[in-house]
Amino acid sequence: MKAIQVGLLGIGTVGSGTFNVLKRNQEEIKRRAGRGIEITMVADLDTARAQSIVGPGVQVVNDARAIIANPDIDIVVELIGGYGIAKQLVMEAIAAGKHVVTANKALLAVHGTEIFAAASAKGVMVAFEAAVAGGIPIIKALREGLTANRIQWIAGIINGTTNFILSEMRDKGLDFDVVLKEAQRLGYAEADPTFDIEGVDAAHKVTIMSAIAFGIPVQFDKAYVEGITKLGAQDIRYAEQLGYRIKLLGVTKRTTKGIELRVHPSLVPAKRLLANVEGAMNAVVVNGDAVGTTLYYGKGAGAEPTASAVIADLVDITRLHTADPQNRVPHLAFQPNTLDQAMSNLPVLPMSEVVTSYYLRLRVADEAGVLAKVTGILAEAGISIDAVLQREADEVGGEGATSTDLIILTHDAREGTMNDALAKLQALPTVLAPIVRIRKEELAG
Repeated sequence: MKAIQVGLLGIGTVGSGTFNVLKRNQEEIKRRAGRGIEITMVADLDTARAQSIVGPGVQVVNDARAIIANPDIDIVVELIGGYGIAKQLVMEAIAAGKHVVTANKALLAVHGTEIFAAASAKGVMVAFEAAVAGGIPIIKALREGLTANRIQWIAGIINGTTNFILSEMRDKGLDFDVVLKEAQRLGYAEADPTFDIEGVDAAHKVTIMSAIAFGIPVQFDKAYVEGITKLGAQDIRYAEQLGYRIKLLGVTKRTTKGIELRVHPSLVPAKRLLANVEGAMNAVVVNGDAVGTTLYYGKGAGAEPTASAVIADLVDITRLHTADPQNRVPHLAFQPNTLDQAMSNLPVLPMSEVVTSYYLRLRVADEAGVLAKVTGILAEAGISIDAVLQREADEVGGEGATSTDLIILTHDAREGTMNDALAKLQALPTVLAPIVRIRKEELAG
């Protein structure tokens, strides 16, 4: 049987990893796919470099549209990234009747609904396992392995850069700025790390998982996004003393009012497996009504881990290349003609309506009556306290210090209610610095 022919748009880190793994394991992959899979064309602006990677026998061009126009190409792999030219090329490939594999989470999180609709209308597949958590097969788990379940919630460490930074801050007691510079020096963080450290990258990924888990459109614009730039070493230390670790989590949850979709630093109990994911590793916890809680762990980035996911998509498409489009696994797990009612019934909640528990740190004047005022304001708002920790003056200011740190853990409260209470607390003359608020996720089954 004739091999499936693949055109690669971009041969950077992931592209070269994909080419090398496919070449190295070609016999194993052929046995699994039922026919050969060959990269026969590559588009890259640096044609000389691209040709040195792929060697003779593979056509290298500097115009991606030459690949899309080639009638012999069955699958287009988009590894350019971003929202701009990548979207144009993906839509053109679909219009030309090509299947598409992409690792572009930003593109799918923002334009996925349009792209999947175009692919369904044309009867082609868009596969994107590599877009979320690198080599971890979380998309396949959600779309297929857990298809019998009503998914209740997903929580994931899905950005290796921020997890590396938080691990280093905890291990070495250093502040964010210091560790970021080290992460950049080691290559864990980009020269411009904004997408990672501000939580945008994680929000792209959790948006995609939310759509698959709950049968809703991809709605990145409705996600709440908060990064790690304001975290201090003292909060990581205090969390540890209270039995928690701070992780940047992507969380999406089904509630009676709608779907929560949020990314922010969270206190996670140290006994949870997710709290013990260190360095640049990724992990995703999924809770389903039938299976309970499952954990998916592995490398979230890198040439070959991501290539593993890209090639898995190539194999899937190869297996189903000749199948009736109606009998393929839908892009977002639910059949498109059944989505309308589900979509209208499941709004994405504004952050003010999210219910969770909290860690609060207040730098307060070290004088009588302060704690009573603070707890009084929380009680008025109906926010109950789980634990209170007061650091001795010598831990925060030395002998004779006039301020102290007051750390409060709360039970569940609505975010909007907490916002109002924090405004009143901040207005107290005995509160001497901006209040630190970090959400807390118990992640119980």
